[in-house]
Amino acid sequence: MSRVLVIFIVLVSVSAVSAGKKGAYDAASTNYNVLSPLGSGQERVLCLARGSCNQKILTCPKECPHRKPQMNKKEKACFIDCSSKCEVTCKWRIANCNGYGSLCYDPRFVGGDGVMFYFHGNKDGNFAIVSDENLQINAHFIGTRPAGRTRDFTWVQAFSVMFDTHNLVIAAKKVSSWDDSVDSLVVRWNGEEVEVPTGGEAEWRINLEEREVVVERTDVRNNVRVTVSGIVQMDIKVRPIGKEEDRVHNYQLPEDDVFAHLETQFKFFSLSDLVEGVLGKTYRPGYVSPVKTGVPMPMMGGEDKYQTLSLFSPLCNACRFQGKPGPGVAKY
Repeated sequence: MSRVLVIFIVLVSVSAVSAGKKGAYDAASTNYNVLSPLGSGQERVLCLARGSCNQKILTCPKECPHRKPQMNKKEKACFIDCSSKCEVTCKWRIANCNGYGSLCYDPRFVGGDGVMFYFHGNKDGNFAIVSDENLQINAHFIGTRPAGRTRDFTWVQAFSVMFDTHNLVIAAKKVSSWDDSVDSLVVRWNGEEVEVPTGGEAEWRINLEEREVVVERTDVRNNVRVTVSGIVQMDIKVRPIGKEEDRVHNYQLPEDDVFAHLETQFKFFSLSDLVEGVLGKTYRPGYVSPVKTGVPMPMMGGEDKYQTLSLFSPLCNACRFQGKPGPGVAKY
């Protein structure tokens, strides 16, 4: 009788895990409870993830005592990993425009293969940056074309992150003159604008049945880290084109628009081997970049493959997204 009971308990446990719901002891790197800090100010957590780190207390080192430092540009943050690594490390929480998975400037990419390239698209165009079975990231391009030029100068003004049946938009507001004391970032969840607090944990989050979505400020204004658990992490900064930058590159920007845009670095957690997109395809196993190296501006083509009908459309000639995108919002 006892043997039958043991087998029954095991089967019930396996069924509960396979149901796909995140339990109290889910093996997630950030599954922890925050404890009171040490007298030195070093933050501590109690790990709740399954495995060897369960119920262990991890403490931030003196070199980076806080998980969310206010002086983000000058101080590294304490990253706590309650997974099997069971460790704390000091990391920057800002986009590295020279790092893997970055998208900055007049769009300049660094692919998953480490190769730098430019993809200009066109002003007012929308392009699939990443397209996979359960993830589609579209970018909206803004730009200008001075008289006599054959192509647009372009920058990324907004992202639409589509997964499962949801849609998260991160965008820069159109700004006529730049003020560092004003927040120029817009966040929308399933079509509704959300406010990311500046105090406390300085984050907006939503717990879904399948996963968790967090948008947290990494500076007082215009810098956020976006995390869709198990799918993607994005460090994003809003910045303008300054007058000196405009002069040096001869952008010839109008007086009433500083072309506020996004500088971003992506980190992906579950891409398939057949992932597509301007950036996504560079993460394929064995991918060999077709761009010409050794030139000042190695160009990547593919506008015809990756252009979408709108910021919220998962459809393009090479797109692979199989989910149902959430509600859209007004045109950017």
